[in-house]
Order: sequence, then C-alpha cells, then structure tokens
Amino acid sequence: MATSTSTSASNSASRGTPNAPERVLKWRVVDIVVASVIGVASGLIFLAWNVLYQGPSALLEPLLPGLQGLLDGPWLFAGVLGALIIRKPGAALYTELLAAAVSALTLVGNTWGAFLTLEAGLIQGLGAELIFLAFFYRRWSLPVAILAGMGAALAGGINNLVLWYAGADLQFVVVYLISTLISGAVIAGALSWVLARGIAATGALDRFASGRETRERV
Repeated sequence: MATSTSTSASNSASRGTPNAPERVLKWRVVDIVVASVIGVASGLIFLAWNVLYQGPSALLEPLLPGLQGLLDGPWLFAGVLGALIIRKPGAALYTELLAAAVSALTLVGNTWGAFLTLEAGLIQGLGAELIFLAFFYRRWSLPVAILAGMGAALAGGINNLVLWYAGADLQFVVVYLISTLISGAVIAGALSWVLARGIAATGALDRFASGRETRERV
C-alpha cells in the first residue's frame, strides 16, 4: 500500500512538473485585460506628470544640477506595478510600454516626441523586467519591488543621459543617477508594492495569485 501511494505521488509529481512552467508563462485573457487597464491608467498618470513635473523641476535644478532625477519615479512605476499584479514574464515590459504609448499618442505636455517616449518606455520596462527575471518570476516581495524600481530607474537614467544630457560633467551624472535611483526605489518600487497590496486587499485581484496571497494573509 505504501509503495502504491508513493508511486502514485511520484507519478502525480512527474505529471505536474511539466505543467508548472506553463502555469507561470502562459498569459490568460484576464491577464491581458488587467495588464492593459494598468497600462492605460498609468499612461494617464504619465500625461498628468508630463505637465506637473515642470514646477518641481524648476525648483530642484537650480539647487543642484541633476537633482531633477528625483522626479523620474512617476514615469517608472507602471512596469513594476503591472508585474507585481500579473506575475507573468513580460508584464513589466508590456505595462510600461503601453503607458508610454498612451503618453506618446497625445500632445498634452509631451515635449519629447512619440518615438522617444516609446523608446523610453521600452528601456524602462526592460530595466524592471530584468530584475523580475533575475528572480525567475518567483519573488514578489518589497525588496524585489524596490530593486525593480531601481532597475527601471537605472535603465531610464542612462538612456536620458545619452539622449538628453550628453556631455554632462561627472558631478551631474552622479547626482542625477543617485537621484533617479532613489525615486525609482521609493515611488516605482515601494509605492507600487503598497498599491498592489492595497488593490488586492479589496478582493479585486482574487483571480490572480497576487490577490489570493494578500487576502490569505489578511
């Protein structure tokens, strides 16, 4: 009897093993729909920040050149939030790029042009995506979210230095990168993690592992 039970468990495990990656990798229709909603909603926040950031930027730049990197976070959070909720490969890239597309397709406050806005979204989304990939899409904790926010910030910051701040001196580069990393960690990382848990606590994400996990802990 023990042998039979053991064999049955072994067969069950062997049958389940090939399916485990499929459960992680395969996107459902609901994943696409919710990721799209996150991307579009984030894009609307991007639009607002395209205009609102100009005031704080005008105050920070004279204080210390490069300090305006503290304002980058609101353009970086979409990918981290999308990945924390959907928990599928490509979610960070998809939601950040879609948010950038919403921002790129309007003229409200966007002085960077459609192509460069999309390019920035792609780079920032990849920066976050690579962090989740490094943890094999299995870790969704606060530290990982913070690292993902910093990944988006570092990728986006380097991209900005190349495109918009070419020739900047070393002091500016250092101050800007440190500032954008702080903003990415706090706003794109920690705040997205808190927001994802807050949404999950309402029961709106019960069809997702992120929602069920949060509800079980409450």
